[in-house]
Amino acid sequence: MDNNPHILGTEHIGKLLLQYSIPAIIGMTVTSIYNIIDSIFIGHGIGAMAIAGLAISFPLMNLIIAFCTLVSAGGSAIASIRLGQKDMSGATEILSHTLILCIVNAILFGTLSYLFLDDILIFFGASLETLPYARDFMQIILWGTPVAYTMIGLNNIMRATGYPRKAMLTSMVTVLANIVLAPIFIFQFKWGMKGAATATVISQLIGMVWVVSHFFNTKSTIHFEEKIWKIKIRIINNIFSIGMSPFLMNVCACIIVVIINNSLQKHGGDLAIGAYGIVNRLLTLYVMVVLGLTMGMQPIIGYNFGAQKTNRVKQALHLGIISGIIITTSGFIICELFPYTVSTIFTNNDELIKLAAEGIRIAVLMFPVVGAQIVITNFFQSIGKAKISIFLSLTRQLFYFLPFLLLLPSKWGLKGIWASMPISDFLAFITAVTILIIYKRTVDRREIKQ
Repeated sequence: MDNNPHILGTEHIGKLLLQYSIPAIIGMTVTSIYNIIDSIFIGHGIGAMAIAGLAISFPLMNLIIAFCTLVSAGGSAIASIRLGQKDMSGATEILSHTLILCIVNAILFGTLSYLFLDDILIFFGASLETLPYARDFMQIILWGTPVAYTMIGLNNIMRATGYPRKAMLTSMVTVLANIVLAPIFIFQFKWGMKGAATATVISQLIGMVWVVSHFFNTKSTIHFEEKIWKIKIRIINNIFSIGMSPFLMNVCACIIVVIINNSLQKHGGDLAIGAYGIVNRLLTLYVMVVLGLTMGMQPIIGYNFGAQKTNRVKQALHLGIISGIIITTSGFIICELFPYTVSTIFTNNDELIKLAAEGIRIAVLMFPVVGAQIVITNFFQSIGKAKISIFLSLTRQLFYFLPFLLLLPSKWGLKGIWASMPISDFLAFITAVTILIIYKRTVDRREIKQ
């Protein structure tokens, strides 16, 4: 299966979804679990203020991810569509453009962010106490952006071109290396936040070598070729247009987290920011599982859309929505039943545990529908409907969450910040379902006319 992408058009959809999604889910889950374990190392090895400093870095991390997904998400979606169209040379061109654009984006973004790092972190809500922790962490991470972008970008192409297991192994190898190195650098070498970041970059370097070696192998479905390294503006525009949806979603997430951090600083101080760091890590775990599901769906939907097999596209979408709802519902149940238990994993600070537990219970109230909203948004990205995907990416963060985040805290304080999350989740879900129904009716009418 891992070297024959054309079974995407013939194999049973349920079997394909398992074959492609489970490796992606494992990879994303392992990555998310690493982030949680990294936070645990930081919380217990450095302290509560270090957790808050890590939370301060979240907006900048979102921007790093944004400029990476601008290329990697667009490149992988187009590559799978090209394979569905049996256009191997076109898919190979996408590979080379993805690598070049990832490196250029990483150098430009990493350099600018490094030069103005302190100003950026203070704007993001850092205090005199948390700034040193956030700075120590992000300085190392920014130096490693070319490595991270290359690894993530090419790994997405690997998955989209018929190698889901190898793509999963990239994440597993990277994360396992990180889990081994982080406690050594933090506890034994006493490097603090710099140690945590150094472990991350070294681990990403190992993953990058693994992925790059795959595409230098001429036996791979697509691989690097000397003749296709010429940059074409048309291809760049296509990649950016598809990748714009996750890019804007992460940019919006950055803006939202900046506002959240500053609002938390105003209504609860550094510990409230630390509590959000814990809430964010927990909810991200389940969101990453759903994103792993959509990564597995993307080549299936993209290939069959390119091959004009509409029924198979619909089957993959329906199974994806059901699976997404099941995943986030499990997160809702665990977080509502055991909020204090999961909070104590990160810290032994009683006040921080209490703040985090209260936030978790409110934040997950509408979490079951989040899975469906994410799947629907990524469905439109997978079929190349960039404008719809961009619109749905913006609805939750910009159109709903931001207004409530600006209004509710003035009345309810910290509870207003937490309450903004489930309200916006529900409204974004309603919007996504409405758009999907309209699109499906349009497609059905078109098929009847044909």
